Amino acid sequence: MSTASPLTATPRPGTARPAVAGAGHAPAGSRPLKRRIAFASYVDENYLPGFLTLLRSLALTNPTLCEDFLVLHDDLRPDSIARIRALHPRVRLRAVRTDHYADFVKGDQTNYLVRKAYFILDVFTVRDYDTIITLDTDMVVLDRIDELLRMRDGLGAVAQFFHGESKLNSGLLVIQKEFLTDAFCARVDEIGLAGSYELDKHDQGILNALLAGDFVRVDARYNYVKRRLAGNKPVPEDVAVLHYTGRHKPWQGGETGYAPAEEAWHRYDLDDAALRAEFFALPGRKHPELVRHFGRQAHRAGSGLDTAVQLADALMELGDYREAAEVLGRHRIPARDARAHALYGNALMACARYEEARTHLLLATAHPPTAPRAHARLAQLAWVLHDDATAASHALAGLSADPTDRMCGILHRRTAPVSGGGRPADAPPAGRNGASDQGGGRAGRLAHVAFYMDGQGNAGDKVLPEAVRRCFSDDTGPGAWQSEHVHRFVDDAALERINRQRGLVIGGGGLFIPDTSPNGNSAWQWNVTDEAMRRIEVPIVVFAVGYNTFEGQDYARERFTDSLRTLVERAAFFGLRNHGSVERVRDLLPRELADTVVHQPCPTTVARQLIPGWRDPAERDDTVLVNIAYDRAGLRFGHDYGHVLAELAAAIRRIGEHAEVRYASHAVTDDTFVTDLRREHGISLPVLPMYDWSTERILTEYARTKLVIGARGHAGMVPFGAGTPILSLISHPKLGYFLRDIDRPEWGVSVHERHLAELLTERALGLLDRHEATVADVHDRQVLLWRITQENMGRIRPLLVDPA
Repeated sequence: MSTASPLTATPRPGTARPAVAGAGHAPAGSRPLKRRIAFASYVDENYLPGFLTLLRSLALTNPTLCEDFLVLHDDLRPDSIARIRALHPRVRLRAVRTDHYADFVKGDQTNYLVRKAYFILDVFTVRDYDTIITLDTDMVVLDRIDELLRMRDGLGAVAQFFHGESKLNSGLLVIQKEFLTDAFCARVDEIGLAGSYELDKHDQGILNALLAGDFVRVDARYNYVKRRLAGNKPVPEDVAVLHYTGRHKPWQGGETGYAPAEEAWHRYDLDDAALRAEFFALPGRKHPELVRHFGRQAHRAGSGLDTAVQLADALMELGDYREAAEVLGRHRIPARDARAHALYGNALMACARYEEARTHLLLATAHPPTAPRAHARLAQLAWVLHDDATAASHALAGLSADPTDRMCGILHRRTAPVSGGGRPADAPPAGRNGASDQGGGRAGRLAHVAFYMDGQGNAGDKVLPEAVRRCFSDDTGPGAWQSEHVHRFVDDAALERINRQRGLVIGGGGLFIPDTSPNGNSAWQWNVTDEAMRRIEVPIVVFAVGYNTFEGQDYARERFTDSLRTLVERAAFFGLRNHGSVERVRDLLPRELADTVVHQPCPTTVARQLIPGWRDPAERDDTVLVNIAYDRAGLRFGHDYGHVLAELAAAIRRIGEHAEVRYASHAVTDDTFVTDLRREHGISLPVLPMYDWSTERILTEYARTKLVIGARGHAGMVPFGAGTPILSLISHPKLGYFLRDIDRPEWGVSVHERHLAELLTERALGLLDRHEATVADVHDRQVLLWRITQENMGRIRPLLVDPA
């Protein structure tokens, strides 16, 4: 992936740019993580036909883009607004300040078009976005414009066709946050009120007077003015945005001498049904929000199965599992349509409609292209329902069809018969057997609902269950614990096993997340019905669970809220692993229940306190370990992956001058970073495959390095628990939550920082220079978390004493 952009050149010197206030220094968790991007246009009734065509062209030429679209307006009728909303799922209406520009000096005060030309300047009053791309309503989009969304610096525009490089054409602007300020608006007003600009150029004249040539040059293909095509010239193939400058607009009859240009506009002058037909006929990936938006319209209009499949697929990606099942359930799916059956089976399984899901997944196994994945899902379904023999059979069938299918391999290993009385498939490796039970009372086991990681699974999730158990007992093995995998359905047999123990511990990990293993019973990771929760007779301890949603991700709200409320009502102790999770969960509960939700740090953060005989290393290796997470990459990086990769490459080079940089891979997918870094930037890093390591080896490696720079939650919490300084690359709110809990927000840097390399290098080298003091600070911060854990355990232990 190349990070070089063809869009920009070095800005010309001129008027000083607005300062970036506090750039790179906002506290972790204090603002949205992802860069917020929006399109914007000023629209009135006269230019509405042009704007509708602009929206259609954007959807058909850029089907993977779906950002907020700000519609600045002053006189739009309700039916016009409805037509606009029908063409985009994220329209944001914003009334302009019509009187604000009344006193601006203008070339013709009586011309309504002149008066309205200034209204687009209201875009500079918007404070909700980091980047805004303005588009005139007399434009049509003909090709991809992704590159515009990746611009990070200055105010970008195409230079005017007739005036050389010194002046911009304001039809398309790429505006960064430092221009969306009161100070910049004041300068706009000053020039407008003084009339110190080219009056016949209106808003464009003001901007040119203000910037004095100091703007970032964007390639002309992104604002290609119609005047270049006089004499019926064809539209060049590389034109991305065609701008119909001049008095004669295509929806008003057009202009002679521009036939190819007029044809380009009319290509997108479609009715809604034709637009949807073309949209769903497009090959390749489309943004799920666009598919959902147009798909619901098409579904209401009686569309066919192909559109329903695309809609259901998008709904599944967005977490709308029940609607996905309902959409496909309204169609008769031919037996030969394996893809539709597989998708329907997945949707039904996510809704916990297991028998129906099995039927459709079995139909999908009859066709070779879908057979491996369908068998994998059938194996998972059987395993969820505690039928290991059937799960193993389907996993083997899937591997026979495709020996490389990873999920089939995981399920085959997970359900392989245990010989010689070995540990249960759900259980983590046994700990110190025979140690005394710290819970008091007579000896007895605790049930433990957790996410038990498979081989080559997430390293942090391997460490976690054992760390939880160590808070309760030195014995972490089956002699003291009854393992219940969080994803397996809590049936009568599971309830009986739980109720035979002296208590139930649920945790840790980010179990409050909707999509890791979706189920319709709870809408979070524990596959339990409310009725089953009410039948649990032993004390329930919810311990260090996290509310783990990404920005822009949500639950099946009603089902999750009801399940959560039932769990809180039944729990004897309810502790979440950071205050961010506590706040989010409390917001979903009535006051009388909200007050019972407390902070219980993740036990991985106090590993030094938990492991008997722990000794800090006498010396540390002169190394820095880096980790990048790649699950849900779109939610983590948005449009900025190329930027993140380039910035991290620069930081690694500079940090590498002071210490050896190695890569700590927590999951197999994390290795993507090493591959991309070598291919795009020529940097090779030694890889530590922690997904293959034991808990002891992971903790030992983290304890003896000098600094860990991690993008995963447990790439921060685990090394911190081992007493090692950390810098978090924040792409998920939970990393900021943890840093806030230990009052060290400066130990985090958002991956979306414009000057990420500079800031990360500065902080990393600062921590290395102050290494001994920073280690002492980590130990001091850890004492706070350990004190909270001890206080909570003082409340919990009496609850788990077997009254018999």
